[in-house]
Amino acid sequence: MKMVMRFGKKGKISPRYVGPYKILKRIGKVAYELELPAELAAVHPNFHISLLKKSVGDPASIVPLESVAVKDSISYEDIPVEILDHQVRRLRNKEVTSVKVLWRSQSVEGATWEAEAAMKSKYPHLFPSDSTLS
Repeated sequence: MKMVMRFGKKGKISPRYVGPYKILKRIGKVAYELELPAELAAVHPNFHISLLKKSVGDPASIVPLESVAVKDSISYEDIPVEILDHQVRRLRNKEVTSVKVLWRSQSVEGATWEAEAAMKSKYPHLFPSDSTLS
């Protein structure tokens, strides 16, 4: 299940990027120093070229910094917003129930399938109770 993610580490489906940020200078052949805002003061400003992505001007691929609260441990918690879909997969001896979850810092295309039981225990407010349905 996707609860706590590290800054710069790949998620379940696609990598996460924050920015874009201006490149101040090139350090050696494979590193760059970036101009980071004050909110990211705990992050070292030098990055290897493999951690950078060219900004192509697509606003859907950029996670706004306001939605990412980076803690002192350089991590943040992704919070689910709503349940988009529900499915039951039939295995040989049992049925596995999954829900498609829209996360706070993701677009609809970035929603992930999670186990329903785990999501109900961690985030019960996302599931309407049986008494409200009847």
